Formats: sequence, structure tokens, C-alpha cells
Amino acid sequence: MNTTPLGRRVAAEAIGTGLLVAVVVGSGIQATGLSHDVGVRLLANSLATVFGLGVLITLFGPVSGAHFNPAVTLAVWFTGRRTSDGFTLRDVAAYVPAQITGAIGGAVLADAMFGEPLVKFSTHDRSAGHLWLSEVVATAGLILLVLGLARIGRTALAPAAVASYIGAAYWFTSSTSFANPAVTIGRAFTDTFAGIAPASVTPFIAAQLLGTALGVGSVAAVHGPQAARTRGGTGIPGSEPEPVSS
Repeated sequence: MNTTPLGRRVAAEAIGTGLLVAVVVGSGIQATGLSHDVGVRLLANSLATVFGLGVLITLFGPVSGAHFNPAVTLAVWFTGRRTSDGFTLRDVAAYVPAQITGAIGGAVLADAMFGEPLVKFSTHDRSAGHLWLSEVVATAGLILLVLGLARIGRTALAPAAVASYIGAAYWFTSSTSFANPAVTIGRAFTDTFAGIAPASVTPFIAAQLLGTALGVGSVAAVHGPQAARTRGGTGIPGSEPEPVSS
């Protein structure tokens, strides 16, 4: 059980999510300035995200679990809600606003570092059925990975495994795998390469929540009834204060 005070865990979630969005948005701005080739821009953006996410999970995982993602937080709570020391609704109520606030702050920070308007809502429309399907698939896969690692006792692999999955999902999904409601909201606040128009945010989040449910169901189908308790700490799924982790 994670004994780290809730306030410190919430701070870790806010800072970690903010830095993640700063990496995503900042690398997108940098790539846009260095190349006119959209493929090169996406490659640079995805590589920076992979490296940044791996580092952030390693750093913050032992404190908060390095969820950085309301979908992960909800999945961890839902699967652990029957345990006496599981991740609670109180934790969810604290984590999710911190993740969203951090994500918005990260987008503003990235814009500031590159001399962009601090807040300029994106005009990048991402409204299409195939994009929503991609978000369902990307999020379901992420939840299956995160909870699956906990079920097989391999949470120590989370920094490399989760970062690798997100990097791959950049390329095998047409939406470039947001797979994270907080990051989706944050990216609406920047009119740059990684942005998403505010009107596109709600359908993306709906698709991500559907993907979360499918991911939880997939874990049950693959691993059966929960044998090991899934808590809200180290390395996304666990809570133990050792290193294990959108």
C-alpha cells in the first residue's frame, strides 16, 4: 500500500502530467520549425514522447503511480475498488483535476518556451469516425498493458513498456494515440502541431472512456478474476514505494 501522503501524490500527478504535455507540445513545435515534412515532424514528436514518458514514469512512479491519465486512474480504481486498501474515490477525485490542470499548464509552458501565444485554442479539427475508433483502440490497449503488467507482477517494466506502446500507437493509429483525456484537454490550449480543436475534445474523450471500459474487460478476459490487488501507486498500477509507471 502506498503510504505517500495524498498531497504529494497529487503534486506528482500534476507536475508529471504537465511535463508530459510540455514534451508532446514542445517537441511538436520544435519539429515544425525544423522540417516541412509531416512524417519527419511526427517521428520527432513520437520519439520525444517515448523518451520523455519513460523518464517521467521512472521518476514519479514510486510517488503517485505515474498515472498522468484519468483513464488509467479510473481503471485502477475500478479494478481495485473491492480491496480494503485499494485506490479510493477520494484518490480519483484528487488525481483527475490535478492531471487536467497539469496538462493545461504543460501546454502553456511549451508555448511560452517557444514564444507562442500562451493560450490560443487549437484550430486543428480532429472530428472523424476513424479517429474516434483509433482512440478507442489506443486507450483499450494502454489499459490492457497497464493492468496486465500488474496482474503478472511485471510492473518494473512499466516505464519501458508503456513508453514503447505509446510510441508505437503514434504510428499504428490514425489519431496518433492521444489515449488520455487530460492530455486531450491540455492540447486544446495550443494552436500548434500537437493541438486539437476544442470541438473535437468531447468525442475524443468519449472514445477514450469507451476504450477504458474495453481495456478493463480485456484484462478480465485474458487474466480471469483478479488474483492480485491493483493499487494506485508505483509504476501506474501499484502502490508500493519502490520503482516499478499516458
